[in-house]
Amino acid sequence: MSQSLNLEKYKTIVLDCDGVVLNSNQTKVDAYYNTSKRTGGTDEQAQAFVDYHIKLGSIPRNDKIRYYISDILKQPYSEELFQTLMDTFTEILDETLMQCEVAPELEHLKQRTAHAKWMMMSGGDQAELRKIFPRRGLDHLFELGIYGGPTKKNEHLAKMIADGTIQFPALFIGDSRFDHQASTGAGLDFVFVSDWTDMPDWQSYCKQHQVTVSHHLELQPYTDF
Repeated sequence: MSQSLNLEKYKTIVLDCDGVVLNSNQTKVDAYYNTSKRTGGTDEQAQAFVDYHIKLGSIPRNDKIRYYISDILKQPYSEELFQTLMDTFTEILDETLMQCEVAPELEHLKQRTAHAKWMMMSGGDQAELRKIFPRRGLDHLFELGIYGGPTKKNEHLAKMIADGTIQFPALFIGDSRFDHQASTGAGLDFVFVSDWTDMPDWQSYCKQHQVTVSHHLELQPYTDF
C-alpha cells in the first residue's frame, strides 16, 4: 500500500459515472444485450454488441449503435433504425439506473475535497444523466455540471480547459482505458477505480502505464494486483 493521494492540491475533480459513481457497468451490459434482443437481434448479435461495448469502454452509445447497425446487423444505416435502437436502450436503462448502487464513499470524498469543484464526465447520454441524477438526489455534488455523450470525453475536456471551467491541478477518477487516455492526454492526473470496472485485463494495463489504482472512492492507492 502506497501513501494516500494528496487531494488537497486539486482545484477540479472530474468523475466518470458508470463503475465510479454508480455500480452500473453490468446494467449497461444488460441494456446493450436486451436492446438487441428486443429489436429482433439474435443471441450472437446481442453478444457481439456487448463485446463491442466493453471493448470501447467510455465511448458514447451513438457510435456503438452505428457500429451495431453496420458491422453486426450488416444493414445500411437508417435514421429510423438508429432512433429505434436509441429509444429502446434509453427505455431499458432509465428504470435500471434508478436502482443502481451509489459508491459508498461518494459523500465522504465530497467532504474530503470540499475545497475543489466537481464535475461528472460520462460516456453515457448527457440528457439522460441530467434527468437521472436530480431524481437520485446526487446532482448537487457536481457544481461544474454533468456532461456526457454524444460528445466524447476528450472533446469535453479540451473545451472546458480552454474556457477555464477546469482549473488545474485537476484529477480525473475513472475505470476505463479511454478515461485514462483522455484525461492524461489533457494534462489531468488520473486514478483508476477497480472494484466495479468491466475493463478486461485492467491489471496489466495499469501496471504497464503505472496508473494509480484504488479499490473505489476511498482513493487509497494500492499495488497488490
